[in-house]
Parts: sequence; structure tokens; C-alpha cells
Amino acid sequence: MYPNILRHPGPTPIPKKVLQAMNQDMISHRSEEFVRLYRETTNRVKPIFGTIQDILLLPSGGTAALEAAAVNTVSPGEEVVVITVGAFGDYFVSICEKYGFHVHKLEKAWGEACREEDLTEFLKPLSNIKAVFATYNETSTGVLNPIDKLAHVVHTCSDALFIVDGVSCIGGAPAEMDQWGIDILVTGSQKAMMLPPGLALLSISDKAWKVIEENKTPSYYLNLLSYREWASKGMTPNTPAVSLIYGLSAVCDLIDAEGGFSQTVARHDLMKNMVRAAMKALSIGLLTSDEVASPTITAIRTPEGIDLSSFIGHLKQKYHLDFAGGLGHLQGKVFRFGHMGYCFPSDILEAVSLMEAGLQDFSYSFDPGAGVKAAQNVFLAAHRK
Repeated sequence: MYPNILRHPGPTPIPKKVLQAMNQDMISHRSEEFVRLYRETTNRVKPIFGTIQDILLLPSGGTAALEAAAVNTVSPGEEVVVITVGAFGDYFVSICEKYGFHVHKLEKAWGEACREEDLTEFLKPLSNIKAVFATYNETSTGVLNPIDKLAHVVHTCSDALFIVDGVSCIGGAPAEMDQWGIDILVTGSQKAMMLPPGLALLSISDKAWKVIEENKTPSYYLNLLSYREWASKGMTPNTPAVSLIYGLSAVCDLIDAEGGFSQTVARHDLMKNMVRAAMKALSIGLLTSDEVASPTITAIRTPEGIDLSSFIGHLKQKYHLDFAGGLGHLQGKVFRFGHMGYCFPSDILEAVSLMEAGLQDFSYSFDPGAGVKAAQNVFLAAHRK
């Protein structure tokens, strides 16, 4: 039985060390052992977020943490801005509308990033904005928004909170929550964090805590004040995902073994460049420009003359190479090559090689080996520095 070569934007492959850590004997989430595990692990995650604030752990997918960020800071009728550059920016719009917020939607074409000047002009005529919501890495398009610059605009042009969805890049992209001025930063376990689905991580600024303390919108399971209270005891208010927290500790071990988080970020940037060079060498289009390209996911246009659905299905059936299709109006027009978390340059070379085999099966005209060579050259150039 051949293994599935999972090159999705999530869930992503799980390291054996993490699987072994998760297989430890269960402990009570009200025990001294758990308190030590919780405190040590959440402290070790802080550099990944770039914060000195506490890391809160929710036993949920990332969407629940995004909803918690919204419902704990904004009340029905209050005004918010949502920056959307793709399907997951639209998620934030849906969450805010569901709670009755007055949503101002700053929408960019799929494949483009939101620029500083876009947000500046959008905020100028607005007042009383309670929060600005943005997606750091848009999973549907492979766009990395300039969150540091957008944060500066938010705090220069308004008194709003800046709330960021980092689900598909935290753990693989640089994040300086405190330095940049992010008020709430959210991620999920199943992407660059190298874990199975089921754990959400978020951190909250002092400014945001003051807003949360004054917010009157009721919540129970997603009540962040409750999570803060229990975190001070080294616990969670409800039953946590104990096995996933064991796994998260092992993830921190792996990052340390790589040489620290800066090296992890550099690896993701290298893999991004390898994938993009390979596609250019194969004359296959990319959805985004190099300037706004994600380090964790690349959206690739359908190779000329090929039915995309058949091609992706063929790659999975014959070569066990599993890419993700497009979302929304990009369905059938792009496929998505995930290169995050437990993924290395050798995995990129393997995937590109198998993709080339599939292209030959579909009689696509190209110089065999061109993509692999281009990716390899990027890798070798990086290691000569």
C-alpha cells in the first residue's frame, strides 16, 4: 500500500515524533501533570506568535477561534471592517454578519493582496469602527497580506482593534504580534503547526482584553474571559484536547531542533521559491505575483490544454500525489500546492517530479525534468550562501 503524499493546505502530514507524543497515556486535565504541560507548552509557542502575551488553547478548529475573537470584542450593531482577498476573508464576513455587526467589506480581487493605501483610503470616510478583521495568509489564493503594514494603518487611522486570521501560515511565516500591533492573532493546529485538526491557538493584546472586559455580547463555550481565568491556573475551562497539547510540545521540540523558529520560516520561504521556479520552468501560470506569494501554499493555474479535475484525480490515483483543487469561482481554474509544516525541500522535489510524470501522461508539452531542475537550482543556490 503506497502512502498518500499529502500536499494540501491542511490537514498536513504529521511528524512521527508528534504522533508518538500524542500516543502517551492520558492524564486528567485537572492534574498537576497537565498544569505543567499546559504552562510549559504555551510558553514555548509565544515566539511563534511573536508575543509575550499568553497563548490560549481552544479544543476546536480555527473557525471557532475566529468566532470567539469576533463575539468577545464586538456587539450587534457595531461597525467593523473586514478585509477579504479570497474565500477565507469571506468567512470573517459571514461570522460578523451572523452576529449582527455592521460590516464594511474591503474586497480585493482573488490573487491580489490588500495594500496599505487600499486600507488607508477605505478607512478615511469611516468612524466608530470597533475592529478591523484580516486574513494573514489567504488559503484559497496563496496570497500573504502585508499584515505588519496593515496593522500600522489600522492604528494610525482608527482606534479599532486589529484581529488577524493566521490559520494557514502561523508556524511557517514570520509573526511579530506585539511589534506589529496585532490585537488578536488566531491559528489552527492542522496546517503549519504540524498537528491533526482539533486545536486552536490564539493570543490577545492588553488593548483587546480591555475591550473584551467591557463587551456585553453573551457567550459561554467561546468566552475568552473564562479561558483567561483558567489559563492563570494552567488549565482550560472545558475539557481540552490533551493529546494534541502533548503533540504541540513535540512540535516545539522539532522547531528547536531545526535551529529555532527563524530557520523554520526560512525553510518555508525556500520551498515557496522552489515551487514557483518549477512552475515557471514548466510554463505553468501562477495565480499570485512573487511579491505577495504565500510561504505555505501556492495556487497554480490549470496547465494549458488539460482538464484540471481529471489531472488532479490522475495524480492521486496513479502517483499518490494529493493536491487540493480551487475554491469558489477558482474551482477548475487552479490547484493548490501545500508546502507547510512537516514538509521539506526533498518533498518539493518529489512532488514536482511526480507532477511532471502526470503532465507527460496528459501529453503536456514541456522539457522533462525542467521543473525539477529549476527547483533544485533554487535549493542549491540557497545552500551556497
